[in-house]
Amino acid sequence: MTFPVDKSGAAPDTLRGGPRRRRVRTGEGAGGRGVPLPLLVPALLGLAFLIVPLIALLVRAPWRSLPDLLTSAEVWQALRLSLVCATAATAVSLVIGVPLAWLLARVEFPGRGLVRALVTLPLVLPPVVGGVALLMALGRNGIVGKWLDSSFGVTLPFTTTGVVIAEAFVAMPFLVISVEGTLRAADPRYEEAAATLGASRFTAFRRVTLPLIAPGIAAGAVLAWARALGEFGATITFAGNFPGRTQTMPLAVYLALQSDPEAAIALSLVLLAVSVAVLAGLRDRWMTAG
Repeated sequence: MTFPVDKSGAAPDTLRGGPRRRRVRTGEGAGGRGVPLPLLVPALLGLAFLIVPLIALLVRAPWRSLPDLLTSAEVWQALRLSLVCATAATAVSLVIGVPLAWLLARVEFPGRGLVRALVTLPLVLPPVVGGVALLMALGRNGIVGKWLDSSFGVTLPFTTTGVVIAEAFVAMPFLVISVEGTLRAADPRYEEAAATLGASRFTAFRRVTLPLIAPGIAAGAVLAWARALGEFGATITFAGNFPGRTQTMPLAVYLALQSDPEAAIALSLVLLAVSVAVLAGLRDRWMTAG
């Protein structure tokens, strides 16, 4: 039995496992041509626009005095408060955000699109506006805060609890979007199989769904924690800027920039390091193609 051979003498595709892909060398675009200058120049400008400020921060950093600046009592106070509040805000987001994401992904109800839009609104809402909205709702004269104050004597604005609430308000949508996307990608037949075996819907969620979407929950929690750690506008509007009580790292950077620029740069480097660590932790989710 003979196989057809082309005129060039190359083996047919049936023997080679299909046509081989030609590798495109660096600098070649579609069809093997180079990158067009009208695309290359704006791309390089955009890259420089994003990278040069970060390089400038590293170049102007007071490396010799950095240990003394980072070990000062004020810096550690702001850092400890930031870590505690960001972690608490993430915990709040997990407790109420995961069920909300499940509701949006698994339950059909009228107005679901509107609810999803309202949930994601804090992503595009100016943080200062979010802080004002929290004051109108939870302040002493707010529609809910007045009742909390008169009935239980609870005052939320300008307290550490207020910092947690402000950070959770702006950070929770990141968690909800991540978890909802993971839920939509998960196969619902596993939950249906659990239901046929007698498991209630909550049991199926706890024993089947949660293990399936655990990576999405972890990614959303990290994103929410990083967003809460860097929150500024809603925090200063709703909770104020009181050292030791509501002054987080971003607020300390803003305050130090007016009196001690080197301290502001040192604090900024800490937040930059946290951002890089978050990006490195999520590289498999956000930085890999395909």
